[in-house]
Amino acid sequence: QPSTLSSGYPIPLVPSLKQLISNTNFINNMVRSVLIAALVGSAAAFAPASVSRTSSVVLNADMSESLPFLPRPEKLDGSMAGDRGFDPMGLSEIQQDLTYARWAELKHGRIAMLAIVGMIVQTHFHLPGDAYQNADPFGAVSTVGIGVNSQILVGIGCVELANFNKHYDGSEPGDIGWTGGFLKNKSDADIMKAREQEIVHSRLAMIAITGASVQTLLFHQPLV
Repeated sequence: QPSTLSSGYPIPLVPSLKQLISNTNFINNMVRSVLIAALVGSAAAFAPASVSRTSSVVLNADMSESLPFLPRPEKLDGSMAGDRGFDPMGLSEIQQDLTYARWAELKHGRIAMLAIVGMIVQTHFHLPGDAYQNADPFGAVSTVGIGVNSQILVGIGCVELANFNKHYDGSEPGDIGWTGGFLKNKSDADIMKAREQEIVHSRLAMIAITGASVQTLLFHQPLV
């Protein structure tokens, strides 16, 4: 029996052997539980369930028409003319929608079509006047002078300002009202075909003007 102090409180003695064994069993059981829980959690982290789910999603996804070994980007659903699912850099994923991107593509494509035709034509044909006789497309910019260049920039600026709101009001990308009557009485299928042809020629022209510019800068020779 534990002895008592004069105040009546018992003096704690060293635990008995039975108590030590009981405490040891409790601690061992607790350690085992913690270890089992840790092992289960670790096994769950390496379980193949997520891999199977990801593989299933990839296998079931639509594949890109232009890059059949890659999934089709979500926003390239074929609703836009010229859409072939080509977006290896994932640029469509960082844009809210593709309207502005299509506007930019058409603008650059139309300028490229004019540029490549002009680059070839001016090799053999020129407007009257000494200022227009320079066959070098890069040298001609300085030859014609600031007056001609200003007219071109002002004209481009007027077109841009007149159609600025169309970039954001849901208008058809590239539609500035200059149809020339070619789309009159056309069916929806024919209009879609015309848009398809324009975007294809635009892309080809952008590649062509890039190649023509590099060739001219390197060799300083006429294209044809």
